[in-house]
Amino acid sequence: MMTQVGFLPEETSSFVGRRAELARLDTALATRRMTTLIGPGGVGKTRLAVRAARAAADRYPDGAWWADLSPLYDDALLLPTVSDAVGLADHTLRMPVEALCEWLSDKRLLLVLDSAEHLRAPCSHLLAELLTTSPGLTVLVTSRQPLGTRGEHAVRIQPLPVDGAPDALQLFEDRLRAGDPRAGLDAPGDRAAAADICRRLEGIPLAIELAAAGIGRHTVAQLATRIGTRFDAPVDAEDLTASRLDLLADDSLWPRRHRTLRTTIGWSHELCTPLERLLWARLTLLRTDFDEETAREVCTGGPLTPHEVDRALQGLVAQSVVQRDGTCYRMLDTLREYGRMWLAELGEERAAADRHARSFLGLARRAHEGWTGPDQITWYHTIADTHLDLCAALDHLLAHDVAGAQEMAGRVGFFWACCGHLSEARGYAQRALEAGPVEGPHRTRLQWVLGVAALLQGDFATAEKYGALCTAIALYDHDDEGMLGATYLSGLTQLMNGEPAAALEAAERVLRMTETAPPDGGPDGRRAIATDCATDTTFEPTTSEPGACEPTVSESGACEPGACESGGDSAPLESAHRLRCRLITVFALTALGRLSESGRAAAALRRACERGGEYWTRSYADYQLALIALLQGRPEASAAHARAMLAGKHRLRDSFGIALGLDILAAAIAAQGAGAQAARVYGTGHAYWRMVGHPQRGTPELGPVREACELQARAAVGDEAYQRAFERGQADNAEVGLAAALHSDLPL
Repeated sequence: MMTQVGFLPEETSSFVGRRAELARLDTALATRRMTTLIGPGGVGKTRLAVRAARAAADRYPDGAWWADLSPLYDDALLLPTVSDAVGLADHTLRMPVEALCEWLSDKRLLLVLDSAEHLRAPCSHLLAELLTTSPGLTVLVTSRQPLGTRGEHAVRIQPLPVDGAPDALQLFEDRLRAGDPRAGLDAPGDRAAAADICRRLEGIPLAIELAAAGIGRHTVAQLATRIGTRFDAPVDAEDLTASRLDLLADDSLWPRRHRTLRTTIGWSHELCTPLERLLWARLTLLRTDFDEETAREVCTGGPLTPHEVDRALQGLVAQSVVQRDGTCYRMLDTLREYGRMWLAELGEERAAADRHARSFLGLARRAHEGWTGPDQITWYHTIADTHLDLCAALDHLLAHDVAGAQEMAGRVGFFWACCGHLSEARGYAQRALEAGPVEGPHRTRLQWVLGVAALLQGDFATAEKYGALCTAIALYDHDDEGMLGATYLSGLTQLMNGEPAAALEAAERVLRMTETAPPDGGPDGRRAIATDCATDTTFEPTTSEPGACEPTVSESGACEPGACESGGDSAPLESAHRLRCRLITVFALTALGRLSESGRAAAALRRACERGGEYWTRSYADYQLALIALLQGRPEASAAHARAMLAGKHRLRDSFGIALGLDILAAAIAAQGAGAQAARVYGTGHAYWRMVGHPQRGTPELGPVREACELQARAAVGDEAYQRAFERGQADNAEVGLAAALHSDLPL
């Protein structure tokens, strides 16, 4: 069983044997640019690839990176999946393959593509481009067949030896003890029976693991007898003892030479109860790891009640059909294929896809409602981690429930924009708008998502167009939230175009127009702003927990970090759109040089965000507090605010926000005279800017600040020392560089 840790999956069960194969792979990785592990399903290609990649990882300065292709049913998400795997969150309008090639062009890394057999042609084409443009790239692929890429070196993986070597028997015993630590092969005849099982199963690791999971319902001797009887029986259409799925199996996926594994899975399938078999089939719709609640939502129906789903799920875990890691579950691709055949035989494919789509539409609704609240970080990560399932649900809804697709694309769009999935956010929003008529908030939300995605990609003309459309539609619909969202989009576009006065005027006007709280006073209610942000003379009370340190405002109007405030505020939480609209006023005031007003507005906004646990807008309030302090000549305070911003953006995995934060932190460090440290942070920031595919971005007033601080840093240490430190920061692993930047005693 594996969980995702770092760049490679973590091994959480024992690894047995394979010394010769590991030696061959180590040599291949050292001498070949592309190696493909080939062999039938269940032979252990994935585990071998993990072990080989981990052993070789230190040879690659830019790391070893893993992309699991098994959940992809076609090549539509191949490029986004590989880009995610190597840390690229492109924010540009370039073709995705162009962005990926540019990102990898100067890197020395190992890229592992797992389970590529169903995408052989697209993978071959992609790797041909990557290997041509990225001379430092080494690729390891697992597939049932070679991809056919020029220069590919194929290494065939055989099952574990069963005669004269203990590996297969050791695997059986390890898995037996993993299921029950008290189990073993100590009874008379058990070891011989287990060896016979391994021979019957031809040393295929997955088959052995499934057989070991059958102990508990049978003794080892009984299991050997049952397997022997089954494997000795002829398999043909007249054989009533053969699994129905054995006869239905597609020979293109399950060729006759792989009868052993197919028969073993069929035998495991027959050991399941009818409800376990049904759950096995229905779970195959899930592309990513899932929890019990998701299993209930996607699989409940007919005889499978929620309670029966829970029972059947534990039964599948006990039989190693489903793997469990803490609260998460997953199914191996080989077993998922078998379950899909059973789902088709039952005639349940459409009904199962409907349930899957409804479940993830519900997830999108809950995440959207939870954006401004204490679970924002959790929802943000959930949307990122279930990306493939959300895309699959959207594709199904676009074909069968246009209204549902329109709602879903609008609700997940901002999450995707923040996660760096700009192409998907924009593409699905466009498809949803074109799929059929849509009115009211769903239309406004879709157009807003299109505009935000375009803005983040640097397409200001499109962003301006959709900002105007959203404004007109929200006015027509009398939609206050739509107006706030449209103003945020239009205001940010104006700021990027160097028009802060226009952005400020519009934001102030809309905030006043929408300031009346609704009668129900619910969690999405809006409340009156005590004063206009441009002339803020009163402040909302802080809601920091006692002892929590928050920025406060000095007598001069400048915001000072570290002053502790306590107390509470019973005011209702503000909506996400309102908080973002207030952020526009802060940005605009700073751009106009009205720093005292901007500092007060930013501090008040930060407290409003903190009340509900909102991190995304709060981090940008911290960013503005850092910029304001820097412009006021308080670099120590600026650095403290910048690190607070970076901590928030790191929790959100917001690469674009991290890049901005590193720039302002470097400037604050440079203003303190620490030129080498500033250069290193600038270098790490440059790595993050490359990660999002842009040169340094931000509102126009940031350019002169960056230039002045870089000159200051160079003057402090000299050009040569500055360049060395910059290159070190640029060469650091991005996470390592960020962790170093977050410490105030940044080493040289």
